[in-house]
Parts: sequence; C-alpha cells; structure tokens
Amino acid sequence: MTHILLHALEHAFLDAVKLFPFLFVTYFIMEVIEHTAGDKVTKIISRSGKVGPLAGAVLGAVPQCSFSAMASGLFSGRVITLGTLFAVFLSTSDEMLPVMISSRVSLSVLLTVLITKVLIGMVVGFAVDIVFRKKEEVKIGNICEEEGCHCEDGVFLSALRHSLGVFVFILAVGFVLEALIGFVGEDVLSGVMSGIPVLSNIISATVGLIPNCAASVIITELYLEGVISAGAMMSGLLTGAGVGTLVLFRTNRNYRENILIVLTLWGVGTAFGLLLDLVGFGALL
Repeated sequence: MTHILLHALEHAFLDAVKLFPFLFVTYFIMEVIEHTAGDKVTKIISRSGKVGPLAGAVLGAVPQCSFSAMASGLFSGRVITLGTLFAVFLSTSDEMLPVMISSRVSLSVLLTVLITKVLIGMVVGFAVDIVFRKKEEVKIGNICEEEGCHCEDGVFLSALRHSLGVFVFILAVGFVLEALIGFVGEDVLSGVMSGIPVLSNIISATVGLIPNCAASVIITELYLEGVISAGAMMSGLLTGAGVGTLVLFRTNRNYRENILIVLTLWGVGTAFGLLLDLVGFGALL
C-alpha cells in the first residue's frame, strides 16, 4: 500500500512540475487579454440586447478571470437576460483550456470542444429567452471587487497565483487518480465509468457544479487519463461555471430562481453530454 502511494505521489509530482511552465505561459497570456480587453467584453455583453445569448456564448469562451461571476452580477442587476446568463455559464470552461494546453492537447481538439460548448450555450440561451423574458431595474454592482479578484496585483503576479493554484489542484488530482488506478486498476476503473455512461455523465455534471476551478481540473484530467468519455467530460464542462453560481446566490436574492437555474444547468449538461456520447462525439477528438 505504501509503495503504491509513494509511486502515485512521485508520478503526480513529476507530471505537475512538467506542466507548470505551460500553465504559467498560458495564464500570463490570459491575464494580458483580461487586462486589455476585459472591460470591453463586459460592455459588449451588457449592451447586446436580443442577441445576448450569441454574445454571451461567444465571449464566454474567452479566457477571463471571473467572467462567469461578472455575468451573474449583470443578471442579478437585470442588465442581461436569463438566456444570456445560461449562454455564458455553458460556454465558460474555467480551467479546462489551460490544463489541456499544458497537456499539449492538439489545437483541433481544443477548438472542437470550445466550439461545441459555444453552440450549445447559444442554442440553450436563445431557447431560454424565448420562454422567459424578464426585465427589471438595473442595479449592477462591482462583482469583481466583492469576490476578491486580485486583478490589482498585476499581470505577472496574477498569472503566477493562478498557475500555482492549478498546479496544486493538478498535483492533488493526479495523486488521487494515480493511487486509485494503482489500487483498483486502470482497466477496471475505465470499465466501470464507460460501462455505465449515464452514471458517469451524471457524476461529471454534478462535479462540474462545484464553484471552484478544481471541478474543471478534475473533469479534464479524468478525460485525459481515459477514465471518462468525451461526452461525460462535456457534461461536467457544460455545468462548470466556476464561481459564477456562487456569485449568483450572493447577488441575486431570489433563491428559488437561483436553485432552478442550477438544476436546469445540471439537466442541460447531463442531457447534452449523453447526446454527444450517443452521436460519437469522442471520435472527433
């Protein structure tokens, strides 16, 4: 048992160390994008009107710190529609992009995943807005400040903080995965998850709801390790809105509405993940 744990720790640490330079470069680029275009993106989506779900889905895929949190604040102030909020939540991938880039996943795979999430977010967003249209007084606040986004630390320190945070998560997740594979066996674990596709999609979609970047790290790592299918990964990434859901409950006092939003997000993520597995989405990756 001790031998397996030590081997798992060693393997996970080496993998995490190899990924760190790629994580830092990726986050540095993302921070530059955020600092130069973050306010413009927020203004575009808040002024998008009837085409909000289109703008939300496309701009939601742009790698930005706390963009889903900003969308929650804009929705709470009724600056954007419910459909636009769903579009942002569904297209946002949180830590999926840097983890895949640092793992040297091909550009075609990255684009396929991102475009699929954008299309799903757009379709669901417009469908929601057709059914529900709610216009209230604008009362937007400074969400970034409320959630303690450390944007004032500068590009380098902010990128380093993000990189170290994800490094720790990758190390922890990698250790758990390696230990689990060591005790159970990779073939057995993969067989259980892939042999019961509905269960793996449900579990992945549920994990995706965790308001923390750990969720998308776990889901992406499970897919890259071959433990879950591409559809199960998408179930989790579609529900993974980062801290967006947490900010929603903090800023929107209609808790019944918040619960319905989260449950709908979970249902949409699970359903689309199952559909993607059914049509052979994994063959495209």
